[in-house]
Formats: sequence, structure tokens, C-alpha cells
Amino acid sequence: MSLEAFEAQQARMLGLCRGVWADALRLEGYDDLLESLLAELGQYVGCDDREQIANRCRGAVADLKRHWEDRVDRHRRASVEQFYDESQATIYELMWWHTLSDDLSPLAYVVALEYAKRHRCQSCLDFGAGVGSGVILFARHGFDVAAADIASPLRNFCRWRLARRGLAATEFALQSGRLPRERFDMITAMDVFEHLADPVETVEHLWDALRPGGFLFARFGCEPDEDHPMHIVEDFEPTLARLRQLGGIEVWRDEWLWGHQVFRKTPVSRPDGGSPRSSS
Repeated sequence: MSLEAFEAQQARMLGLCRGVWADALRLEGYDDLLESLLAELGQYVGCDDREQIANRCRGAVADLKRHWEDRVDRHRRASVEQFYDESQATIYELMWWHTLSDDLSPLAYVVALEYAKRHRCQSCLDFGAGVGSGVILFARHGFDVAAADIASPLRNFCRWRLARRGLAATEFALQSGRLPRERFDMITAMDVFEHLADPVETVEHLWDALRPGGFLFARFGCEPDEDHPMHIVEDFEPTLARLRQLGGIEVWRDEWLWGHQVFRKTPVSRPDGGSPRSSS
């Protein structure tokens, strides 16, 4: 394939993914994804000034960075988790990200959706669901969906967005309980692991929540970025090693664009006979 043919094929496939994403997220009456998401966010916060909402979104990364540097001790789990449970700017950051204005990586959710369809998954959990766009996408396509996040502002907004569309999802507040055991056919964790105080412990809990034969669709990696000091995990090998110890088999990897990986849970869920470590 020539470079020109490759670029044309890539643009075509990304265009198809973009269409699926936009069709799922746009509110009725809107043709443009950006306008729809800004209007939706404005409705939620009670602001009719579209440009003001857009400016808040554009400034959210800098706001989060200042908040982090002023208040967070990255070596204290409670401090990290409190940051996410208090931050309102994260809503603006994630909604702008999902407009695809600056970055197409949210389209990995569409790849995950097609993977779930191909493997006849029915129940899907979005871990670190954020503002709920991935949950909305899967719900629109008929999946039994669940959303898990530690941040109360994000869970509240996600719940409001689902209700706005007449969609249903099970909600899990991560700071107040465990995920159900062997409940889901697929778990997505999109750009989440770099934010976690203990990614190894997290992957153990996610593995227990997967049904035997189920799939974990996630990205284990992030690029150095001085604007995102919240990316506190740089070495993902311990997490990947624990996945392999648990019997996880890597069955797919995106070497084309964003580097997501899929691990399948073998029928024997815990070959080491162990159980997840308790949180401390």
C-alpha cells in the first residue's frame, strides 16, 4: 500500500468512527457534535453563553494543573482521590476532549464497541467513566452498561446525561464499595491507569469483576506531559505482569493509532489462588 493509499484508508476509517461517536452523543436538534456538547454542558451548569462554556473548557487543563500543584501530594492516595472527588474542572476538560476538537483518541471507545459486538458481549462496565460518553455510546447500541468512577461531580453529571437521553446504567461509586464479582463481559478503562494510586490493585479488582472469557480493553501507557501532572504512573510493567499472573492473555493490540490492548480472562480466574489486596 502506498503512503497516499494508507492515508486515505486511515482517514476513511477514522471518519466512520467519528460518525458513530457523534451520532451517539449529539442531542436531538443538533447536527454538530461540538455545538451539541457545549450546549449540553451549558444546560447542566445553567449558562446560556456558549463562548463562555467553550472558554472554560479550553482553560480546564490549566485549572486542573494549578489545583493539583497547589493541593495534591501525589504520594498520598487520599490526597490524589480527594482531588478527583472535588474537581469541577474535570467535567469541562473531558467534555472538550470528547468534542474531538484537539484529539481523536476518544474514538478508541468506538473500536471497543465494535470489538464487543464482534465477541457478542452483552454487559459492559466503563471504569473511570468520567462524564459518561463511553457509557452513552454503549447504551445507544443496546448493551447492558455500568459506570464506575471515584469522582462525585463526574458521577452526578454522567447520571444527568443518561437521564437526559432516557438511558439507564448501573452506577458504582468506587470509594464506597467493591465491584460485583464476575459480572461483566467487557470492561473498558480508557486513559485511566496513569491516574491511579495503585494500578496493580485496581487491575486485580477489575479482573474479579470480569466473567471468565471476558475482555479488559484498556490503555497502559501515557506520554510525558508537563500540563498533566495528574499522570502519576509511568511504569506499567508491574500492572501488565500482574495481569499475566492472573491468567490474562493479550488477544489484541492497537499498533495503528493509540496503543490500547485487550486482555482476555481465562476460565480459571485466579491461577495463584489469591484474592485482591484490601484497600488501605
